[in-house]
Amino acid sequence: MPKPQVIDDQQHERVLDRVAAADVAKREGVVCTRLPHPSRPGGRQSAVWTVPATMSAVTGLAARLPADGVQMVTLESTSDYWRIWYYVLEAAGLAVRLVTASQARNLPGRPKTGKLDAMWLARLTENGLLRPSFVPPAPVRALRHYCRARTHLVQDRTRCWQRLEKLLEDALTKLSAVASTLTTLSAQDMIKAMIAGERDPQVLAGLARGRMRAKHEALAGALAGLFAGHHAELAGLLLDQIAFPDGRIARLTILISEQLASLSDAWGVNADGTTGPGAGTSPDAPVLSAVARLDEIPGISAGLAASIISGTGLDMTRFPAADHLVSWAGLCPRTLQSGTRTRHGKGTGNTYLRGHLGQAAAGLAGTATFPGERHARLARRRGPAKAQVAIARSLLVIIWHLLNDPQARYADLGPGHYQNRIDKTRKARSHIRQLEAPGYQDTLTQPA
Repeated sequence: MPKPQVIDDQQHERVLDRVAAADVAKREGVVCTRLPHPSRPGGRQSAVWTVPATMSAVTGLAARLPADGVQMVTLESTSDYWRIWYYVLEAAGLAVRLVTASQARNLPGRPKTGKLDAMWLARLTENGLLRPSFVPPAPVRALRHYCRARTHLVQDRTRCWQRLEKLLEDALTKLSAVASTLTTLSAQDMIKAMIAGERDPQVLAGLARGRMRAKHEALAGALAGLFAGHHAELAGLLLDQIAFPDGRIARLTILISEQLASLSDAWGVNADGTTGPGAGTSPDAPVLSAVARLDEIPGISAGLAASIISGTGLDMTRFPAADHLVSWAGLCPRTLQSGTRTRHGKGTGNTYLRGHLGQAAAGLAGTATFPGERHARLARRRGPAKAQVAIARSLLVIIWHLLNDPQARYADLGPGHYQNRIDKTRKARSHIRQLEAPGYQDTLTQPA
């Protein structure tokens, strides 16, 4: 008889005596408390009432729940309506738990109302059947807001560049076929000259700078289009629209740096033992700052490191192992097992964090590093898309270790790591067997 496997309950699986839950909506929420019955030993009693989703009403609820001895409050993550409940109750010192709809879904075939949903949430909470979602502390939430706002502005600016390229194609101007990107100063000078009324391709090609001057003839041929007056008007509007987010992005970058400086967990330690917002930035520091630690990873810049930290936070105790963080980010498939059949489903995860890691993984492709070599090996066998996801997962595992241990440093294994670990004798025998299978016979000699 096989020995049974012993599995200890996790922290969120504790059975609680006094709990509360709220089924939240935009204007109001239905609150339910589950407490011991006052007159029947071993019994339970529920109290259900409606609370408006206003600051004063939720503050009053935060004052009432401690009087009932509530140990845990559960909220369902309905859109953004949970935020006022979570933030106010958390600020009042209550233990608040946010759960996704998939964790708290009611049983099919039963009626569904706000009252019944709140009671169901409370029952699941008291029996420890809900797994909480990750909600970072308030300082990291502020950093997350700044980073996501910057991401949105960068995406808006990119869309404007794409519209400008589409407009040039409509004007039969193939500038983007010669220039690597329209964001270069040379390309912008040519576009501004066309907006000002210049149409001579030779004059426009003469505005090239640096290495693009060698492409003069190609530029002249690409700029000989039908750039009309309405194209000039629309191109000017798009350039103005592109210039607007540039200043906002620069401002958000400063705010992100200031917010990171206010997080003591992100500080490093200098060689003389001092710490602070600017400590841990030199290579000889015993403890690098969190951004500097991630910046050592190929493909991750300081700005990208700040965005990744805003997604993961700095407290890795929320993720007991690197696999938990990978699963939370949605970089591994869901396991669906029934009997002997195992399937893999898709999960959502944190789309912002997954996008940042995908950006880093794409930047690693073709580099002379261990992740770059691994990307090339996977891309040959599985394709570039799956290789990018695999490298993003590997980067997240590295990030978990670096944030979990402040003294850890990234050390690249080098592009020849796989080649150095190959058993050359075994590989030679394999090739010989492949040659002998069709009937070839040959003698191999070791080079001198």
